[in-house]
Amino acid sequence: MKFNKILLTASLLLGGLCANAQETVTEYVFQPHWYGQAQFGMQETLGEGGFGKLLSPNAQLAVGYKFNPYIGMRLAVNAWQSKGILKLDGQKDQRWKWNYVAPTLDAVIDMTNLIGGYNPNRLVEVNFLAGIGMNIGFNNDEANDVNKYLNGLRPTAADGSFLDQAYGIIWDANGNALANVWDGTKTRFLAQFGVDVNFNVTDRLQLGIELMANTLSDNYNSKKGSNTDWYFNGLVGVKYAFGPTSETRTRVIEEPEPRVIERVVEKVVEVPAAVEQPVQKEAQVFRRDVFFKINKSIISTQEMTKVAAVADYLNEHPNATVTITGYADKGTGTKQFNLRLAGKRAEAVAQALKTKYGIAASRLTVKSMGSLEDQPYADPVQNRVAICIAE
Repeated sequence: MKFNKILLTASLLLGGLCANAQETVTEYVFQPHWYGQAQFGMQETLGEGGFGKLLSPNAQLAVGYKFNPYIGMRLAVNAWQSKGILKLDGQKDQRWKWNYVAPTLDAVIDMTNLIGGYNPNRLVEVNFLAGIGMNIGFNNDEANDVNKYLNGLRPTAADGSFLDQAYGIIWDANGNALANVWDGTKTRFLAQFGVDVNFNVTDRLQLGIELMANTLSDNYNSKKGSNTDWYFNGLVGVKYAFGPTSETRTRVIEEPEPRVIERVVEKVVEVPAAVEQPVQKEAQVFRRDVFFKINKSIISTQEMTKVAAVADYLNEHPNATVTITGYADKGTGTKQFNLRLAGKRAEAVAQALKTKYGIAASRLTVKSMGSLEDQPYADPVQNRVAICIAE
């Protein structure tokens, strides 16, 4: 018996039948702002007494401006006191202190945002600081008194001439034990670098710890040495922003759901009445876009339905393979960070296909495009995506 039967059907997948899914996304947009700092702590002047022997009080006021999530500048005024020491053989160690004011202009690099991308909700912010300025020293009377005292200790030879060395001291040609002693007001070039760690209390208020190393010319502590002089500041304090540091923006975006059409064709055949011809499916390119939250590589419950659709397609087409390409939006994070993040997104989809749906690893290809210029969508939010193309 002949059955001449021609049937052409078009079946649309569930994602194509429904209107494009909508997602509400909350974004944080950085706001440039001024801020002020007030800090108090201790200073250690590098000297012969060993670390901790020359501690003195220290304070700092600063005002700064943050241009973008990564770079800022500040004008700081550090001040109070430094100390010096000279150890003598067989005599009491001589100590002295003096005061200074040191204005500096510092570059501030937000390492947390630079490495991890902008996120104002982090508890901790770490900044690298580097700057230059001037150290204005004054009230060096104690050093001058020590120098006079040591000059009085200078022994003489049998002929009445002064000896150049005794008690571990070498007197200079002018008869000074402290060869670089100074009085009045002395201004020196200053370079510094360090780090601060800030803890967010509110959107505008932070509590922080700052550690700075400062280097100056050799005559800062009145002694003559073979190296530049150093002092180190350890400070704690508060930082307050004079205005909002970020704003939130809620956007409703449509996630495009490509329509995928599968054609089922039954060929015209001549078969016995009791036997039906098996259906042969013609597979076309299948695509699903799995979207992610900002700085995240975890697949949400909503997006996991798309991964399930990819798995269903692969199970229906045993010879098909899928390429999973991860992306990150170029408006957030560095290129290196985004390349890693995009790779994690693609790998998360591949891992779900393998472990949850039993798809063989040999059928999966994982790529990372990061935040390269050629992004799949014009909207940056939609570029936080892993695109799955099966064929």
